[in-house]
Amino acid sequence: MEAKEIILELRTKKGFSQEELAEKVFVTRQAVSRWENGETIPNTETLKLLSKLFDVSINTLLGSPRNLICQCCGMPLDDCNISKEKNGLFNEEYCKWCYADGEYTYDNMDDLIDFCAGHMANEHFTPEQVRAYMRDMLPKLNYWKKYTELGGAEKFEQFKKQLIGEFNALYIEGMPEVKELNALVGGYVNLEYTLPNGKTARFLDDGATYLGSQLESELGGDRCFGLVANMEFLLVCTYEENGANPELVIYKKR
Repeated sequence: MEAKEIILELRTKKGFSQEELAEKVFVTRQAVSRWENGETIPNTETLKLLSKLFDVSINTLLGSPRNLICQCCGMPLDDCNISKEKNGLFNEEYCKWCYADGEYTYDNMDDLIDFCAGHMANEHFTPEQVRAYMRDMLPKLNYWKKYTELGGAEKFEQFKKQLIGEFNALYIEGMPEVKELNALVGGYVNLEYTLPNGKTARFLDDGATYLGSQLESELGGDRCFGLVANMEFLLVCTYEENGANPELVIYKKR
């Protein structure tokens, strides 16, 4: 089905009128009508709201244009096994077993291979064949690329410590000491900032993996610090709940 048919079907199943759906995702009734007529499709932020409201992935809302696979284990993904962030949004990069409650399950490729060898082997596929297949396939997935690019998990941990030191050396007012960085998928931290010239810009790649964290401001209020980094840059911003009203604090080339 196309996006227009899917949105109409989901709205109907929920028993929402066009006006009620519009109110829930902060658009006009006319916007909903245009979606269902196939004249337009929702923008990225509205797709996220619709995804959470209907408990389906954005890929499903758009008519499943991509064949999703977990970028950690390679499992084919559909709405029943796609992971979710802590705020309830789907994370369409990973299955719910490799990424759960905002945390990655595996930081060692051998651990994942051992698990798969024990559960995938059968009379047609021996444990050693599973291991050979996984060792060939996993390094091609986005999650493991960060390890191969840095020379393995040990060097990856060293790199994280180096980044933590660089963030703390910025001495940004109100930002607590950085103690941990986690792997983050670009599509879920790629906020749009308003620049001094009035233009807007995004700095990340939706499909890339970054290291980052969220920290509560020591100055109080309802804004948090967001940190994102890779081998090329450090980025610090502030935002409100669910990434609303982001403001860029610093973008520094390494």
